[in-house]
Amino acid sequence: MAVSRSDLADLNVFVVIARHRSFRRAGEELGVSTSALSHAMRNLEARLGVRLINRSSRSVVPTHAGEALIERLELGFRHIGDALEELNSFRESPKGLIRLNVPTDAVELLIRPVLPDYLRAFPDMELEITVENSMIDIVAGGYDAGIRPGGTIAKDMIAVPLGPPLRWIVVGSPTYLRKHGTPRVPEDILRHSCIRLRCHDAIYRWEFERADGEIRILDVPGALTVNDLDLSIEAAVDGVGLTYCLDTHVAAHLADGRLKMVLADWCVHSPRFEVYYPSRRQVPHGLRMLVEMMRNLDRQAEPDAHSIAA
Repeated sequence: MAVSRSDLADLNVFVVIARHRSFRRAGEELGVSTSALSHAMRNLEARLGVRLINRSSRSVVPTHAGEALIERLELGFRHIGDALEELNSFRESPKGLIRLNVPTDAVELLIRPVLPDYLRAFPDMELEITVENSMIDIVAGGYDAGIRPGGTIAKDMIAVPLGPPLRWIVVGSPTYLRKHGTPRVPEDILRHSCIRLRCHDAIYRWEFERADGEIRILDVPGALTVNDLDLSIEAAVDGVGLTYCLDTHVAAHLADGRLKMVLADWCVHSPRFEVYYPSRRQVPHGLRMLVEMMRNLDRQAEPDAHSIAA
């Protein structure tokens, strides 16, 4: 069966719809309307004479025939993508679009410091960065890579450590601490107003660890709960209460005195951030360059055994 240019375009539409299980999200990735996607799918199914997707008002699910086709198509499109990516090795400068999904703290620590230099060095590259703190499936989301704390990434991904180990601290404004006192041990937190962070469907419990290995995990009280780290920090600056965050995220606030750290002997250290991407895909040249720039931020770190495969 001969494959036309329109067949390839519509087959790619089918793969993206099936990956997202949603016409709306597929349209957002492809930059087209849901009606255009529906039209493409109807034409494709009519040409093939096989129904590929079962659609309802609540779900989009590939048929048995559709599932069988997806498996072969994903392999084929991956080979095509790899072949096109290899062309970048013949360019003086990489070209293309890189889509990243990163948490707020990684933006401050890793992305923002290298972004201007990266875009100046590689003017033919485009970056699309989604800032999101919850864990997501980057493949289903159509992302080339993600960044998350080490230890939280699926085992079937390639993960490359970036930046220093992370330190979680408790901070409050001088005004708040003068009025309510400074906690000396973690249990003192229970008598304070805390700005709580919602992660997924749960309220994050604050973790504390002393140098001797003693650990405390507390479900802290507070009238304000948010799912945005920047909002929690600004609320702390405004004297609403204590908040729990990475020290790098409030470095400027600590330096100028807008916030003060408390319980310095009970800071939790966690694994550094890692950039991760599917192991079965060739790493885009532009992504490889971005990762190298982020790794160079931590020049004092020992050389890492991980490397980006060419």
